[in-house]
Amino acid sequence: MSSRKLISVVTPCFNEEGNVDELHQRIAAQFELLPDYDLEHIYIDNASTDGTAQAIRRLADTDPRVKAIFNTRNFGHIRSPIHAILQAGGDVVIAMASDLQDPPELIPAFIRQWEAGFKVVVGVKPRSKETPLLFALRRLYYATIGRIADVELIPNFTGFGLYDQEVIELVRRIDDPYPYFRGMIAELGFDHAEVPFEQPRRRRGITKNNFYTLYDLAMLGITGHSKVPIRLATMSGFVLSAMSLTVAIGYFIFKLLYWNSLSIGMAPILIGFFFFASVQLFFIGILGEYIAAIHTQILRRPLVVERERINFKTPAPPPEGD
Repeated sequence: MSSRKLISVVTPCFNEEGNVDELHQRIAAQFELLPDYDLEHIYIDNASTDGTAQAIRRLADTDPRVKAIFNTRNFGHIRSPIHAILQAGGDVVIAMASDLQDPPELIPAFIRQWEAGFKVVVGVKPRSKETPLLFALRRLYYATIGRIADVELIPNFTGFGLYDQEVIELVRRIDDPYPYFRGMIAELGFDHAEVPFEQPRRRRGITKNNFYTLYDLAMLGITGHSKVPIRLATMSGFVLSAMSLTVAIGYFIFKLLYWNSLSIGMAPILIGFFFFASVQLFFIGILGEYIAAIHTQILRRPLVVERERINFKTPAPPPEGD
């Protein structure tokens, strides 16, 4: 029986035509330095509109270690990567972005930590060459969710890392149709090793993370791993109600004592009205985020629907419910 271990590298793609070839070359170069391990490189293409799919096909034709999954449409930056991870058959799975901002050169360090006994090895980026404002906002988000989350999340961790197949099997059993992967890893509670790196700038293409995708990810992390916002709404409602009642009683007493001289005017009424209305709208929005998360879970939609897969021994799984 062969003692060689299979390493699955999973890279989700969307309009990364200029990066997939270099990414594969750099990953393959790392495995030249790791002769005792076999490579399985899985690309999952999220219905790219450029030449990404063609570039992946060329790689799969020339290197049988390259496997490809092509989705029927763009299923988003959350569902598609998890689906590919669940299709990996390696002893461990290494997840990394295809924009070259997750350095493939960290693969040997990940494997060394895994061989040392860690079932989860994560890449953390305490420093980054991205836009300072964006990096500062990310740090603020990590700090905020780290304080309010029900479990201790890993700061500066985006999902780039190595996961033992035992961890992947647990993720499969959770069967979350819209998973917050980095929160899920923290929820499982495995001891982990951290490999720090400085995130480089994107050299080709444009980032796919716009305001909506970042907001979606932030809300997914909060609603999935913290009850603080919804309980803050309850407590704030109680406090504001008590304040309103106190002000009303105080005004009533002062009006009785100074009936002819006390005139509150319209300005305080309008300010109070808009203040309470804005607070109500804010917390209604928070409540709506939790309801939307519940709705997503109830729908039980499949992570993705595959159009085609290449170099896999098994056919594409049918959509859930078939």
